[in-house]
Amino acid sequence: MTVASILNEKGRDVVTERSTTQMREICAILGRRRIGALVIADDDAPIAGIISERDVVRAISEDGVDALDKPVSAYMTAEVVTCQPQETVNTVMARMTGGRFRHVPVLQDGKLAGLISIGDVVKHRIAQIEREAEEMRNYIAMT
Repeated sequence: MTVASILNEKGRDVVTERSTTQMREICAILGRRRIGALVIADDDAPIAGIISERDVVRAISEDGVDALDKPVSAYMTAEVVTCQPQETVNTVMARMTGGRFRHVPVLQDGKLAGLISIGDVVKHRIAQIEREAEEMRNYIAMT
């Protein structure tokens, strides 16, 4: 199973914001859209960074409510780990677990093609395991 199979099921829409957007607006978007992360994209970079709920909590713990009036560029992760559609779910899951992050932008031909979360990866992995178990049960029943 590949990253492309996840995107084909969940969709390829990605919510993005500019690096100059205030953290207050980032929080509003995360809450309104009920999402855990935003990709930060500027004209010169399809992925300038990523900001997650964890980053927001860390920003407020460091700078208090003043963090909300600063640009997202002050708190986003600028060194973003990405993946490609042809990568396997297991490979990306290992990378996410090892790096302790929950969201990975998907790049295709240098352009943002989607965003997957650890929840998406786990859901697809469980579905794969369930399919394999059903196939084994069917095989055993036929013999």
